[in-house]
Amino acid sequence: MTHPPYLYPGYQSTVRRAPAHEPIIPKLGPDSVELTSPVFGHEELGALDADLTGHSTGEPLGERIIVTGRVLDGSGRAVPGALVEVWQANAAGRYAHYGDRHGAPLDPHFTGAGRCLTDAGGRYRFVTIKPGAYPWRNHHNAWRPAHIHFSVFGTAFTQRLVTQMYFPGDPLFPFDPIFQSIPDEKSRELLIANFDMDTTEPEWALGYQWDIVLGDTPVEA
Repeated sequence: MTHPPYLYPGYQSTVRRAPAHEPIIPKLGPDSVELTSPVFGHEELGALDADLTGHSTGEPLGERIIVTGRVLDGSGRAVPGALVEVWQANAAGRYAHYGDRHGAPLDPHFTGAGRCLTDAGGRYRFVTIKPGAYPWRNHHNAWRPAHIHFSVFGTAFTQRLVTQMYFPGDPLFPFDPIFQSIPDEKSRELLIANFDMDTTEPEWALGYQWDIVLGDTPVEA
């Protein structure tokens, strides 16, 4: 099984938000929803939206990294023109969000959000800072492994995948119920990026490769 269940008691938030009843099938078809939903235009993206380190007048603190990969369909074909969004904590493990009250410092030069469109080959590329681990009070001594949230849109808001990318060798994997909620070990490994020396740029940034395969990459619980 690739995807985590909606209800996974070890991940306490799922207890409150998992469906308690069978879904109600609407009379309207999915097409009618898509016609009334907002859509993104390509002109909305800025030239620096994919560089999370370039949104300020100063350099953000932390280890600069490049994260790149391809968005593929279930048959391995590239998905061009897909909107990919990312958000993450800073190098100290804190989000630039009013709801994050973790005692780690905020970075005035890092907002932790970016987006881009995949190219003709389905490839995306982000320049960012490697995020730090952070406590999240799910259970005693709970810490999230370093991760980056990804969102991939199709042609409408009803076509969206939300998932997380992790970094290789993280010692927090066995203790994280979000990561462990994915039943199959091989499926969990699909969320771990590969360090890539060819992507790494000398004296500037380490590189990671991570492909998103629609239908196979596990989605968030």
